[in-house]
Amino acid sequence: MPSIRPLSELLINQIAAGEVVDRPAAALKELLENSVDAGARAIAVELQGGGAKLLKVSDDGAGIAHQELTLALARHATSKIATLEDLEHVGSLGFRGEALASIAAVSHLSLVSRTLEARHAWRVECHGGDVTPVEPASGPLGTSIEVRDLYFNTPARRKFLRSEPTELAHCDETFRRVALACADLAFSLQHNGRALARLRPQAPLERVRAVLGESAADALLGLDETAGGARLHGFVAAPSFSHGTRDYQYLFVNGRFVRDRLLAHAIRQAYQDVLHHQRHPAFVLFLEIDAARVDVNAHPTKIEVRFRDPQAVHQMVFHALTRRLAQTRAGAPAPEPVLSAAAGLAGAAGRSGAGLSGVGGATAAWTRAPQAEMGLPAREPMAFYQALFGSSAAQPAALPNAAPGGAPPLGFALAQLAGVYVLAQNDQGLVVVDMHAAHERIVYEKLKADLDAQRVAAQRLLIPVTLTLTALEAAAVEDSADALAALGFDLAALSPTTVVVRAVPAPLCDADPVALARDVLREIAEAGATRVLTERRDEMLATMACHAAVRANRMLALPEMNALLREMEATERSGQCNHGRPTWAQISLAQLDRMFLRGQ
Repeated sequence: MPSIRPLSELLINQIAAGEVVDRPAAALKELLENSVDAGARAIAVELQGGGAKLLKVSDDGAGIAHQELTLALARHATSKIATLEDLEHVGSLGFRGEALASIAAVSHLSLVSRTLEARHAWRVECHGGDVTPVEPASGPLGTSIEVRDLYFNTPARRKFLRSEPTELAHCDETFRRVALACADLAFSLQHNGRALARLRPQAPLERVRAVLGESAADALLGLDETAGGARLHGFVAAPSFSHGTRDYQYLFVNGRFVRDRLLAHAIRQAYQDVLHHQRHPAFVLFLEIDAARVDVNAHPTKIEVRFRDPQAVHQMVFHALTRRLAQTRAGAPAPEPVLSAAAGLAGAAGRSGAGLSGVGGATAAWTRAPQAEMGLPAREPMAFYQALFGSSAAQPAALPNAAPGGAPPLGFALAQLAGVYVLAQNDQGLVVVDMHAAHERIVYEKLKADLDAQRVAAQRLLIPVTLTLTALEAAAVEDSADALAALGFDLAALSPTTVVVRAVPAPLCDADPVALARDVLREIAEAGATRVLTERRDEMLATMACHAAVRANRMLALPEMNALLREMEATERSGQCNHGRPTWAQISLAQLDRMFLRGQ
């Protein structure tokens, strides 16, 4: 058996390089973070061969004193921390003192730096771990690190590198993350001599627009909330701007990009009833929290963190996002991602969608003429709301006012298409509404509000109905009497497998009482009454709302259609149904003009 012996310093650094710099993008991340920590105002990145042939990062930061250049390439040498207390309150992005030594051990590295006090710059080089003496050099204030032939002396590691486009894509993503976190800094990126990005210092929203594109920026909702000594600010995208992948998800904790399961779960929960199936939300969020309440030393790459009070952080993020998403309504104007002054934003996002495309004021007058001839004003009599939404609609939320001389946001109903869609006309053009999806959201939000206020009214059935259940489901009736009453049900067991339904929730009085009761009892039997009213409450209410929502092929009169439109405008999250499907779509007059080649 071989004897125990210490590893060489070079081998130690090469092993560490496998953890810290597993690909060019990881090396780029470490160098960019060093530049940010150095107080740079402008950072330039130059790549060749996806970063494997050349990776150069230059900044105008504080620089490194010439007598410390050799030490900068030593393992576990850092200016960021000195004691355990420093580690527990670390505020810099880097602090482990491993990155430069690890990179230098597997590349040809050149470091040129000049401090403000120095008359000229100084250079030190390292070739696979062999450090050259420090020598004078020319160079501006700041630091320039050039990494060539990454993994030249570790062929096994180099063999695992992907194609040049793939490695470049990873480097570009790393560049984006740091650029989003530091909107007040200037950045540039070039690859094989071609400029890929040039970013000036700008407001956070404009940086998001420059990095993620116009379509992403136009879908953003501004967020800025403080609770429990933590601040969450940044942007979340409207549910309509969702993706099949997590490409548009950027989460930063104290300026550091992280992937955290706790925070990801909180965000996912906040979006759970406005996203369709496996779609993923888009966001750029910054969590600022006391450094003592978060452990950033959980992983060599520092991409994972641990919170001292994870439940409090989870709840803070969940409730902040839930409140922001609740403010979205069908027919509302495009979101304006404007934060508080503390967030440093300079403007609002642009509006998406075309306007009247030069059709002029005559069109606006024509828009209202058919509705006026029908004698149907924007605000329907309360009887229509009660007929469509039940007695719980007796006190509807405040309805939005139309602009002077214009239609309400979702316009006026024109007709019903295929028994499924409501067609309406507003100042922008044609509105198409999925009437079941829209009504489902309206009923769902009413049920949530009524249950929160403990005022779900029960509607007694003129003729009670009976249903046959399994013994387990029937037993849940007696065991869950209080929960059922809270939901507006009056059920009683007639036999071990038979139950009578005497009353149902008033907002659901038009639903099939047998199917409704059966689904509710099945949920209670599977999850228990307590969970149904707490963690699975929304799933239960969504099931109930689906039973009550107006069905396909039910013919609606124009007053009922208009009532539906007005309720949508007043209901939170009404742009999506409970399952995340869109409830409405706008087709502008400009789109219609293009469709029929008008003006061409």
